Formats: sequence, C-alpha cells, structure tokens
Amino acid sequence: MSEAMTEYEIGSRVRVSQQVMLHDSAQVTTVEGIVLRVGQQKTGSWFAHGRDKKLWLDRLELRKDDGELVVVNLDQHSRVDVIG
Repeated sequence: MSEAMTEYEIGSRVRVSQQVMLHDSAQVTTVEGIVLRVGQQKTGSWFAHGRDKKLWLDRLELRKDDGELVVVNLDQHSRVDVIG
C-alpha cells in the first residue's frame, strides 16, 4: 500500500477529486463519503512484475450520504481531502 493510503482511516469522511484527461482538456469528477475500506486490490490484468503477476491498484471504498457504495481507483490525478 502506498504511503498516502495509510492516512485515510475507516469511518473518516473524505472528498475525492479526480481528473479524467480528454483530448485537449481535463474533466474533474468529485465524490464524497465515509471510508469503508482502504487498500490495494488486484485487477484481472496480467502484469509480469507485479505480485501474483497481477496489476494492483490503490482503492478507497466509500459510502455516500444516500447509501450508494463507490469504489474509487486512485492514481496520480487523484486528490483526497479528509473533511472535518
């Protein structure tokens, strides 16, 4: 798990903003919720030098105020702010 992932505690409220790069611009998406799970999970993608020969991603699982569960894959375009 990356160093940044260790700062988010289960039960804390966070706002995640991510940039999605489009042709010549960027679209920003934001989601806010309570942290349910923090960690790395492997994908179905094969990666020769990864643990178990898989690609691993940093992920946050959140519960939004309306009860919806959201899994966010974090990358270099992600910003996570702890709220309150």
